[in-house]
Amino acid sequence: MPIRYEKLFRLLKEKGLTKYSLRKDNVIGVATLEKMRKGVGHIDTRTIEKLCAYLHCQPGDLMEYIPDEETDKGETNQ
Repeated sequence: MPIRYEKLFRLLKEKGLTKYSLRKDNVIGVATLEKMRKGVGHIDTRTIEKLCAYLHCQPGDLMEYIPDEETDKGETNQ
C-alpha cells in the first residue's frame, strides 16, 4: 500500500504517547490502528481528522505517500 504511517508512530514517540493512549482516549480503534501499523486497507478521513486534532498536527505529519513499482513506472489506474 503506497500510504505509510511510520510518521504517526514516530510522532507518538516524540510526544511521549503510546498506541494504547490513542485507544484509551477513544481516538482510534484497535482494528484501525492495526491496519495503519501493517499498512493494509484504507483509513477513513474522519480518523485522520481525529488524529490531527488529538496530536495538534497536519495529515502530512502522520503519513506519507510512497509509490509502488507500478505507479513509479508512470502507469495510472485512470
